[in-house]
Amino acid sequence: MTPSQVELVQSSFAKVAPIADTAAGLFYGRLFETAPEVKPLFKGDIAEQGRKLMATLAVVVNGLTKLEVIVPAAQTLARRHVAYGVRPEHYAPVGAALLWTLEQGLGPDFTPETKAAWAEAYTLLSSVMIEAAADAAPVA
Repeated sequence: MTPSQVELVQSSFAKVAPIADTAAGLFYGRLFETAPEVKPLFKGDIAEQGRKLMATLAVVVNGLTKLEVIVPAAQTLARRHVAYGVRPEHYAPVGAALLWTLEQGLGPDFTPETKAAWAEAYTLLSSVMIEAAADAAPVA
């Protein structure tokens, strides 16, 4: 990611953070609408899950300038997700729901450049997570 892309992701997330609970609700609503097959993977309180999501996003967004720190954390998270039943094909609808949520939350501030920066960040992190999950997955 370029420094400009990192700045776009960080500055736009700062605008979404004040509406974190609303954003999380929008995200899960959209995810379950577009990928209903993932809904059974969420067994706990979805509001609590939303708080965890937004906290994790904050760590990732703030750490984009320190990939050597967030990549190992993302790998650990991905390995845990394997146990919950997350599969590689789940990452695409999650990314799409994230971009949609940001568009809803940011409105006109979700410029094409901001969208591209977020897509780059998500692609980077999800590819790291998919690779780590594959290493952790039990051999059939």
